[in-house]
Amino acid sequence: MSQTERQFDEVAAACRDIFSKKMKDYGASWRILRPQSVTDQIFIKANRVRSIETKGVSKVDEGIRPELIAIVNYGIIGLIQLELGFAETDDLTYDRGLELYNKYMQQAKDLMMAKNHDYDEAWRTMRIQSYTDLILMKIYRTKQIEDNQGKTLISEGIDANYFDMINYSVFGLIKMDEDK
Repeated sequence: MSQTERQFDEVAAACRDIFSKKMKDYGASWRILRPQSVTDQIFIKANRVRSIETKGVSKVDEGIRPELIAIVNYGIIGLIQLELGFAETDDLTYDRGLELYNKYMQQAKDLMMAKNHDYDEAWRTMRIQSYTDLILMKIYRTKQIEDNQGKTLISEGIDANYFDMINYSVFGLIKMDEDK
Protein backbone atom coordinates (compact mmCIF):
# COMPACT_ATOMS: atom_id res chain seq x y z
CA MET A 1 0.00 0.00 0.00
CA SER A 2 1.39 3.40 -0.99
CA GLN A 3 1.82 6.28 1.43
CA THR A 4 -0.95 8.21 -0.33
CA GLU A 5 -3.34 5.27 -0.16
CA ARG A 6 -2.62 4.80 3.56
CA GLN A 7 -3.09 8.51 4.22
CA PHE A 8 -6.33 8.55 2.24
CA ASP A 9 -7.62 5.62 4.30
CA GLU A 10 -6.74 7.37 7.56
CA VAL A 11 -8.55 10.56 6.54
CA ALA A 12 -11.50 8.55 5.18
CA ALA A 13 -11.79 6.71 8.51
CA ALA A 14 -11.89 10.01 10.42
CA CYS A 15 -14.57 11.39 8.07
CA ARG A 16 -16.59 8.15 8.25
CA ASP A 17 -16.42 8.25 12.06
CA ILE A 18 -18.00 11.73 12.11
CA PHE A 19 -20.63 10.69 9.54
CA SER A 20 -21.44 7.56 11.55
CA LYS A 21 -21.81 9.44 14.82
CA LYS A 22 -24.03 12.07 13.21
CA MET A 23 -26.16 9.30 11.67
CA LYS A 24 -26.59 7.92 15.22
CA ASP A 25 -27.47 11.38 16.59
CA TYR A 26 -29.68 12.68 13.75
CA GLY A 27 -30.53 9.72 11.56
CA ALA A 28 -30.54 10.46 7.85
CA SER A 29 -32.31 13.80 8.28
CA TRP A 30 -30.19 15.05 5.37
CA ARG A 31 -32.31 12.90 3.04
CA ILE A 32 -34.73 15.82 2.68
CA LEU A 33 -32.01 17.98 1.08
CA ARG A 34 -32.32 18.57 -2.62
CA PRO A 35 -29.00 18.48 -4.50
CA GLN A 36 -28.90 22.29 -4.72
CA SER A 37 -29.14 22.51 -0.93
CA VAL A 38 -26.26 20.05 -0.53
CA THR A 39 -24.17 22.19 -2.89
CA ASP A 40 -25.03 25.27 -0.84
CA GLN A 41 -23.98 23.49 2.38
CA ILE A 42 -20.64 22.65 0.80
CA PHE A 43 -20.34 26.30 -0.29
CA ILE A 44 -20.90 27.49 3.28
CA LYS A 45 -18.14 25.19 4.54
CA ALA A 46 -15.65 26.08 1.78
CA ASN A 47 -16.39 29.80 2.12
CA ARG A 48 -15.69 29.60 5.86
CA VAL A 49 -12.37 27.85 5.18
CA ARG A 50 -11.41 30.62 2.76
CA SER A 51 -12.50 33.27 5.27
CA ILE A 52 -10.33 31.74 8.00
CA GLU A 53 -7.40 31.42 5.59
CA THR A 54 -7.77 35.06 4.50
CA LYS A 55 -8.40 36.61 7.92
CA GLY A 56 -6.03 34.32 9.79
CA VAL A 57 -8.44 34.05 12.69
CA SER A 58 -11.72 32.36 13.54
CA LYS A 59 -14.25 33.75 16.03
CA VAL A 60 -16.03 30.39 16.27
CA ASP A 61 -14.04 27.75 18.12
CA GLU A 62 -13.72 25.41 15.13
CA GLY A 63 -10.92 25.53 12.64
CA ILE A 64 -10.41 24.45 9.07
CA ARG A 65 -10.15 20.71 9.70
CA PRO A 66 -13.81 20.19 10.74
CA GLU A 67 -14.94 22.16 7.70
CA LEU A 68 -12.88 20.01 5.32
CA ILE A 69 -14.33 16.89 6.95
CA ALA A 70 -17.80 18.36 6.46
CA ILE A 71 -17.06 18.99 2.76
CA VAL A 72 -16.05 15.34 2.37
CA ASN A 73 -19.20 14.17 4.12
CA TYR A 74 -21.56 16.54 2.32
CA GLY A 75 -19.92 15.56 -0.97
CA ILE A 76 -20.79 11.94 -0.26
CA ILE A 77 -24.29 12.97 0.83
CA GLY A 78 -24.61 14.78 -2.49
CA LEU A 79 -23.63 11.64 -4.40
CA ILE A 80 -26.15 9.59 -2.41
CA GLN A 81 -28.85 12.16 -3.14
CA LEU A 82 -28.02 12.07 -6.85
CA GLU A 83 -28.41 8.29 -6.80
CA LEU A 84 -31.55 8.04 -4.65
CA GLY A 85 -33.19 11.40 -5.19
CA PHE A 86 -34.24 13.46 -2.19
CA ALA A 87 -36.91 12.15 0.18
CA GLU A 88 -39.73 13.72 2.11
CA THR A 89 -38.66 11.89 5.30
CA ASP A 90 -35.69 10.24 6.94
CA ASP A 91 -36.06 7.03 4.93
CA LEU A 92 -32.58 5.54 5.23
CA THR A 93 -31.42 3.13 7.92
CA TYR A 94 -28.10 3.60 9.66
CA ASP A 95 -26.66 0.48 8.02
CA ARG A 96 -27.82 1.44 4.53
CA GLY A 97 -26.49 4.97 5.01
CA LEU A 98 -23.04 3.64 5.93
CA GLU A 99 -23.14 1.16 3.06
CA LEU A 100 -23.75 3.98 0.58
CA TYR A 101 -21.18 6.16 2.31
CA ASN A 102 -18.55 3.41 1.98
CA LYS A 103 -19.46 2.86 -1.69
CA TYR A 104 -18.90 6.51 -2.60
CA MET A 105 -15.81 6.90 -0.43
CA GLN A 106 -14.28 3.91 -2.25
CA GLN A 107 -15.19 5.44 -5.62
CA ALA A 108 -13.56 8.71 -4.52
CA LYS A 109 -10.43 6.81 -3.51
CA ASP A 110 -10.32 4.88 -6.79
CA LEU A 111 -10.64 8.12 -8.75
CA MET A 112 -7.99 9.82 -6.63
CA MET A 113 -5.56 6.92 -7.09
CA ALA A 114 -6.06 6.94 -10.88
CA LYS A 115 -5.59 10.71 -11.12
CA ASN A 116 -2.70 10.53 -8.67
CA HIS A 117 -0.96 8.13 -11.03
CA ASP A 118 -1.53 10.36 -14.06
CA TYR A 119 -0.59 13.61 -12.34
CA ASP A 120 2.39 12.20 -10.38
CA GLU A 121 1.08 13.40 -7.02
CA ALA A 122 1.22 17.05 -8.09
CA TRP A 123 -1.20 17.82 -5.23
CA ARG A 124 1.63 17.31 -2.75
CA THR A 125 3.40 20.46 -4.00
CA MET A 126 0.26 22.58 -3.85
CA ARG A 127 -0.75 24.86 -0.99
CA ILE A 128 -3.82 24.05 1.10
CA GLN A 129 -5.29 27.42 0.07
CA SER A 130 -5.26 26.23 -3.55
CA TYR A 131 -7.46 23.27 -2.61
CA THR A 132 -9.92 25.73 -1.06
CA ASP A 133 -10.02 27.80 -4.24
CA LEU A 134 -10.44 24.69 -6.40
CA ILE A 135 -13.29 23.47 -4.20
CA LEU A 136 -15.00 26.85 -4.52
CA MET A 137 -14.52 26.76 -8.30
CA LYS A 138 -16.08 23.25 -8.39
CA ILE A 139 -19.00 24.56 -6.33
CA TYR A 140 -19.63 27.40 -8.77
CA ARG A 141 -19.44 24.95 -11.66
CA THR A 142 -21.90 22.66 -9.88
CA LYS A 143 -24.29 25.53 -9.25
CA GLN A 144 -24.19 26.44 -12.93
CA ILE A 145 -24.89 22.84 -13.95
CA GLU A 146 -27.75 22.70 -11.44
CA ASP A 147 -29.14 25.96 -12.85
CA ASN A 148 -28.98 24.31 -16.30
CA GLN A 149 -31.03 21.36 -14.99
CA GLY A 150 -27.98 19.09 -15.13
CA LYS A 151 -27.35 19.60 -18.83
CA THR A 152 -23.80 20.21 -20.05
CA LEU A 153 -22.38 20.54 -23.55
CA ILE A 154 -18.89 19.23 -22.89
CA SER A 155 -18.30 19.21 -19.15
CA GLU A 156 -18.46 16.48 -16.55
CA GLY A 157 -21.59 16.32 -14.46
CA ILE A 158 -22.45 17.20 -10.90
CA ASP A 159 -21.20 13.86 -9.60
CA ALA A 160 -17.68 14.44 -10.99
CA ASN A 161 -17.57 17.82 -9.27
CA TYR A 162 -18.65 16.30 -5.94
CA PHE A 163 -15.89 13.69 -6.28
CA ASP A 164 -13.32 16.41 -6.95
CA MET A 165 -14.51 18.42 -3.92
CA ILE A 166 -14.16 15.30 -1.77
CA ASN A 167 -10.66 14.57 -3.01
CA TYR A 168 -9.39 18.16 -2.71
CA SER A 169 -10.67 18.15 0.87
CA VAL A 170 -8.91 14.84 1.53
CA PHE A 171 -5.68 16.34 0.15
CA GLY A 172 -6.07 19.30 2.50
CA LEU A 173 -6.65 17.01 5.47
CA ILE A 174 -3.61 14.89 4.57
CA LYS A 175 -1.42 17.99 4.30
CA MET A 176 -2.73 19.32 7.62
CA ASP A 177 -1.86 15.97 9.24
CA GLU A 178 1.62 16.10 7.72
CA ASP A 179 2.15 19.64 9.04
CA LYS A 180 1.38 18.63 12.64
